[in-house]
Amino acid sequence: MMTYRPEPDRDSQEWWERIATREFAVQRCDMCGTTRFPARAFCPACRTEAWHWQEVEPEGRVESWIVNHQPFMPGAREPYVVVMVRLAAVPGCLVYGNWHGERPPEPGERVRASYNRIDETLTLVNWTPAGG
Repeated sequence: MMTYRPEPDRDSQEWWERIATREFAVQRCDMCGTTRFPARAFCPACRTEAWHWQEVEPEGRVESWIVNHQPFMPGAREPYVVVMVRLAAVPGCLVYGNWHGERPPEPGERVRASYNRIDETLTLVNWTPAGG
């Protein structure tokens, strides 16, 4: 079985590079100020191509999750939990990642990103319960 790896494209390449340095960033439109994730070439609100990266706190709340029981990747231990997180700094943005908690996630639970360096070219975002 072949291992699945995220493949950065024209729009996401810089996001992956920033994640590798543990900088969590979203795009912000230079014209209307709309923030967005995932990365795209133009603003969905005003259609301009003028934007910049803005670092945000890698925090949010658990919106939903699934428990994966399929062996999609060799060496991955099943089952594992994948969470969908709504970013606190950008409520319209949803980010996915593996759950790294001692127990199952809870709806609305506060979480913080953690980073898992796979190798020299890939770092993944995971989510852990926020302290307190």
